[in-house]
Amino acid sequence: MTLSGSALADRIHGGWLGRIAGNMLGKPVENGDHWTRDRIDRYLRRADALPLTDYLPALEPPPDPVEFELRPEWQRCVRGRIHGSCRDDDVDYSVLGLHLLETHGPGFSTEQVGEMWLLRLPYLQTFTAERAAYRNLTAGVKPPLSATLDNPYQEWIGALIRADIHGWVNPGEPHRAAAMARRDAVLSHTGNGVYGAMWAAALVAAAFTADGPRAAVASALDRIPPRCRLARTVRRAMSLYDAGVAWADALAQLEKETAGLHWIHVVPNAAVLTAGLLYGTGDFTATIALTVRGGLDTDSNGATAGSVAGVLCGAAAIPPQWTEPLEDRVRSAVFGFDGARISDLAARTHRLAVSSAER
Repeated sequence: MTLSGSALADRIHGGWLGRIAGNMLGKPVENGDHWTRDRIDRYLRRADALPLTDYLPALEPPPDPVEFELRPEWQRCVRGRIHGSCRDDDVDYSVLGLHLLETHGPGFSTEQVGEMWLLRLPYLQTFTAERAAYRNLTAGVKPPLSATLDNPYQEWIGALIRADIHGWVNPGEPHRAAAMARRDAVLSHTGNGVYGAMWAAALVAAAFTADGPRAAVASALDRIPPRCRLARTVRRAMSLYDAGVAWADALAQLEKETAGLHWIHVVPNAAVLTAGLLYGTGDFTATIALTVRGGLDTDSNGATAGSVAGVLCGAAAIPPQWTEPLEDRVRSAVFGFDGARISDLAARTHRLAVSSAER
């Protein structure tokens, strides 16, 4: 890691801001069964918001709820109505991960991750694999069995959304980031679910020193088994990009090749995320806009894409339409953190990163 103190702090702050902004952008249309790529773009065209360069606008008059069924929180997540971030699990886990590392350090155990959930995270703010694992923990089931008992969501996206903190505290060290993410992920996931977390953490870590998003994506691939389905899908997205296939055509092809997987499964979402990063070419706005327009788990993908793009460019270079409405505040279900300042969370993360580099 060769970044200076102030540059590193700005890049970590960019990761936090990017994650929250990308999450907010995708939150109103988070439902992959309803919000297909075509439906998202039809909404944006009706709102005269293509190309997408700001948060989603509200349609006036209000849209037909059958045609355009927005998430219940949409009124706090659309352009002109945002006053600080909405609460969301995609951000809660970054906050909780920060607290975990401050409490137990980089050598934390999987058991300590579970204990932190039980102490700080409300059960009803967990979903899919995390809720299954949480339920198992309360029954005294220990990891790794906590990930497999009565858990049909083991390869969904939940572990990936928890991974960014491990990248932020290991700038330029994707191998260390992936190893930490794995210890976190196996509490609730197996197989590609775990590989997704390792890949995302390595991707964020690599973004601090990589020469652009493609180099970061390629570096992160080195941290997961090359023949796993996740790796093959990411490589496929890269090959389509390298061949000059248009973004929409690439996503259509990737959709065919991942057909049959749930819209929250990690593999098709990694395809959307990879395409957003590659075709966004390092531009923050283009990256999160293309990623969210790609559909599926829009708020999770937008969050991770925003984190990577924010690390690549730094907080100071993120256009103000994304950061000013956040008002430096984050809502969180993590006990003791609701209303925390984003800048403070970033500063605390920076201290951990510096401490990690000195070891």
